[in-house]
Amino acid sequence: MIGFLVAGLIIGALARLIKPGRQNLGILATLGLGLVGSLIGGVIAQAFGTGSIWELNIIGFVLAVVAAVLLIGVAEGVAGKSRAHA
Repeated sequence: MIGFLVAGLIIGALARLIKPGRQNLGILATLGLGLVGSLIGGVIAQAFGTGSIWELNIIGFVLAVVAAVLLIGVAEGVAGKSRAHA
């Protein structure tokens, strides 16, 4: 469980480094998006037959980072829309 949290934090941090621009996300948002991204990446990698969702493998890791980058973009879009209406 602790390894899953650490992996989620690493994936979220990498996604923030890859995503251009400044993100107004805290450590918990980064962790949450990293965890969700790792789950999505793991499910997709498992569908490709590269191993279990709970295993650490390169394809799952790359897909997790890509999913987390996309999730950060979605989170920024949602947060930007809510700030624009305020």
